[in-house]
Amino acid sequence: MRTALLAFLVRPAGLRRLSALPATAALLAAAAAAAQEPPRDPHAVQPERPTVATHAYTVAPGWAEIEAGVELDQYPDRSRGATAPIVVKIGLAHGVQLELDGAVWQPPQGGTTGIGDLAIGLKCRVLDKVPVLGDLSVQPSLKLPTAPTASGLGTGTTDVGLLLISSHQLGPISMDLNLGYTRRSGPGTRAPRNASLWTASFGGPATGALGWTAELYGYPGMAGPAGQAPIVALLAGPTLLVRSWLALDAGVIVPVTGPQPRALYAGGVVNVGRVW
Repeated sequence: MRTALLAFLVRPAGLRRLSALPATAALLAAAAAAAQEPPRDPHAVQPERPTVATHAYTVAPGWAEIEAGVELDQYPDRSRGATAPIVVKIGLAHGVQLELDGAVWQPPQGGTTGIGDLAIGLKCRVLDKVPVLGDLSVQPSLKLPTAPTASGLGTGTTDVGLLLISSHQLGPISMDLNLGYTRRSGPGTRAPRNASLWTASFGGPATGALGWTAELYGYPGMAGPAGQAPIVALLAGPTLLVRSWLALDAGVIVPVTGPQPRALYAGGVVNVGRVW
């Protein structure tokens, strides 16, 4: 949640996207600008939530979308937490999208509620409809230590990494595959120095404006003082296209293995229109 949506790799515990390195942004933007985008309505939403995965597509140049939601978590030790993520997506050029990520956190075990670390990312479309890879984008990003660590809201680290995104259309079913890596600063006592992510997400129509989404995702085990066992989990739920520019979602997250919390989530995506 985006659901997607920040990420387990960006925060002390929970879900969502990883942070990644923006150093290659200029080169990637140039490559992505040359990619051919299929004709579409620029006011139509392109939800990246509720899944952990993201798709390879970008908001139209000059247009913006906002994704927001809430997730209620129950951890293996029966403690409870919650997060309210928000992502702002702005189209910079054809195949190039700026993302600003943040979230309000309620850590488990009675932690202080507040705003977590903030991140910025740049999704760049580099290939269209190629064999095996399908539509391919890369997403470098940077997570900054903007939240206090004493309250458990932040990791106190600067995180860089890279997310590879492969999207395919299988008849009426969409499939998004993600593979990512994160490198963190610091001694690794609050968060592992290295982390990775894989996802396989699927979605399609059900009836009328009602659709569905399902995802299998995992975080391989991480070593070090803050390391943890591997996580594999399932996410599933309905989606509703209220208008072409507004989509809603809800569902559940169920752990398969590892310390992934059980969760309920709900949220939506709105295309706010042209901003420049």
